[in-house]
Amino acid sequence: MFLEIRGIKKHYGEGESRIDVLNGIDLDVERGEIVVLLGPSGSGKSTLLNIIGGIDSADEGYISIDGEKTADMDEKRLTQYRRKHLGYVFQQYNLIPNLNIKENVEVGGYLSDKPLVCDDILKTLGIYEQRHKLPNQLSGGQQQRAAIGRAIIKNPDILLCDEPTGALDYKTSKEILKLIEDVNKKYGNTVIMVTHNDAIKNMADRVIKLRDGAVRSNKVNESKIPAAELEW
Repeated sequence: MFLEIRGIKKHYGEGESRIDVLNGIDLDVERGEIVVLLGPSGSGKSTLLNIIGGIDSADEGYISIDGEKTADMDEKRLTQYRRKHLGYVFQQYNLIPNLNIKENVEVGGYLSDKPLVCDDILKTLGIYEQRHKLPNQLSGGQQQRAAIGRAIIKNPDILLCDEPTGALDYKTSKEILKLIEDVNKKYGNTVIMVTHNDAIKNMADRVIKLRDGAVRSNKVNESKIPAAELEW
């Protein structure tokens, strides 16, 4: 199995203020799948994504990618794990304001031993013509395209997306979802996407619903539809 998630527990606070966020999560993800994590606010989906991404640590359990367990790693190896395996796309674009779009994307490539060709990615994402502009000269959708480019130039095994369309309008959201779908097809990255938008599940290979820190359902989507055809 490509990605194994076993017995993941996480809490914050102690005593009367203790909050159990994850209560023993078990999941398997195949290489190349698009996986959507669905759930209401507070269900633990972003916390789980951050633990998969090595941004946060679990109290119990482990994450294993291609046989490498995060729990066995010291900080140096964890940094290498993040560089080797993971790309991140957040709701906030987090672009560097004084670098142009091409330079912002190239920053991600510096973290990889096997980066993709920057100009190819810019063309795939439809922002090649804007490559010499600064982030504040672009629309929100174009900035999110650049953020996706920065994540995928390092050719990560897993692309982690936390509400990637949360700050975008309907039309732009669908364009970004189609781009994530295109990236998955072209480069073969596994995609794990957190969303509270129920319609997005229809583009996924696997849909995992979380509530109160537990997996309530884990289903393969038998009626997958293209991102361009999503409606909400």
